[in-house]
Amino acid sequence: MSASLRIDNARLSVSEGPVSLLVRDGIIQAMGAEAITESAGRVIDAGGLTLLPGFVDLCCNLREPGNGQKGNIASETRAAARGGFTTVCASPDTSPVNDSGAVTNLIRDVARSSAAVRVLPVGAATRGLAGELLSDMVGLSNAGCVAFSNGTHAMANARILRRCMAYARTFDLTLMLQPVNQALAADGYAHDGKVAARLGLLGVPEVAETASVMEMLLLAEETGVRLHLGQLSCARSVEMVAEARSRGVAVTADVAMHQLVFTEEALSGFDSRYHVVPPLRTEADRKALLKGVEDGVIDAIVSQHQPHDSAAKQAPLGITEPGMSTVESLFSMGLNLVQQEELSLKALVRAMTDGPAAVIGQTSGLEPGRAANFSLWSLGDSWQAGPPSLISRGVHVPVPGQALKGVIRWTVCDGRVTYQPS
Repeated sequence: MSASLRIDNARLSVSEGPVSLLVRDGIIQAMGAEAITESAGRVIDAGGLTLLPGFVDLCCNLREPGNGQKGNIASETRAAARGGFTTVCASPDTSPVNDSGAVTNLIRDVARSSAAVRVLPVGAATRGLAGELLSDMVGLSNAGCVAFSNGTHAMANARILRRCMAYARTFDLTLMLQPVNQALAADGYAHDGKVAARLGLLGVPEVAETASVMEMLLLAEETGVRLHLGQLSCARSVEMVAEARSRGVAVTADVAMHQLVFTEEALSGFDSRYHVVPPLRTEADRKALLKGVEDGVIDAIVSQHQPHDSAAKQAPLGITEPGMSTVESLFSMGLNLVQQEELSLKALVRAMTDGPAAVIGQTSGLEPGRAANFSLWSLGDSWQAGPPSLISRGVHVPVPGQALKGVIRWTVCDGRVTYQPS
């Protein structure tokens, strides 16, 4: 008999009745009445649980190749599976940088042997992410890269950015760029606002992002490149993306979950966990980003997961390493926003499934004939994020000790059970 799995009594949404789903050889074969009459090698009674499509993360740092003490593909993809993810895009900020087919092939080989979820490499747009010499994006694409990014690093100048876009457009490649004008951002690490002024922190003005957004949108319009703007943080950025789309510019965008939950006030206690790039901004920005997700102007919510060892966060705020460990708690933080009526459940799920999948030319959803990628959740239960309950080697979670909605019970990737509570 072929490998098979049947899910019984699951809910597709909070309001719908129970449904069954049959999986054979990694593919959803049937749903509903047709599924429940079929036998399977394993049957899961999902009574009381909600069935959701597998989440897709467009920005996840897996730390391999690189610093093993901060994590690796095995540990961080298991953490992703615990968060309900079945596909993660591996950021090119590795060591060495993923700017060659050899590194791409290494990532794919390790992922095939040890990853709990699908790993899609994102290639470096420039050599060494230095923002100066373009990488061999065609070669990287042939090796398996699904898109190209320069990480958190800016291009050296607009001429190189334009050349990069023209190259990508010629070969129908997707650019996933984080907008930042490095000359304006300089050495800042906090939003240039009232908290930074009160605490004496070096600020990053809003225009460091918005000036870059405008430049990228104008060049994308000229070149016709397929552009994705990653990790927006400003209300004005959302407005500019919406306006560019109205003109027919092929642009999509995402936001990190922590930008939807926290503001600059999180730095009031000099807490290095909230040192992120771009910085947490104002309450007005947070609300505008939430509205952007609700309206679909922002296509995806990402983890921007960056596992660090404890030493990376134990220093004066300005010299700690930026980033949060969020891939396991991302959906639960979103459910808290739903509970607070700041975001609808429909928009949250869309921004973690169909939205990001479309950016990289993938499909998401629960239909016969599609890959069996899904998770089962007890949405009414709560849990607390902390070292005892987490898999990632990055323990600097943004919400330690806080009650989080939604407890994951199962994750299935390509028909394999990749997470279940021990």
